[in-house]
Amino acid sequence: MGILSWIVFGLIAGYIGSKLVNKTGQGMLMNIVLGIFGAVVGGYLATLLGLGGVSGFNLYSLFIAVGGAVVVQVIYRALTGSSRL
Repeated sequence: MGILSWIVFGLIAGYIGSKLVNKTGQGMLMNIVLGIFGAVVGGYLATLLGLGGVSGFNLYSLFIAVGGAVVVQVIYRALTGSSRL
């Protein structure tokens, strides 16, 4: 995927992940950053579990990326001390 696709994919995954974790989101830029990082983390975890990683712009990859974004959001909130739900 190209860089623009990763940004759009990261925005979508980060937005969904942030809504699942804290209902308010972190802002567009932070959602993109955490979403892209979440896609990488999700792909890595899925590969470790034998499920395959992020393979393109499809629903399966979005599911993996959102799962990774949720993990990254939880870690981010724990590190920043945010207790807001």
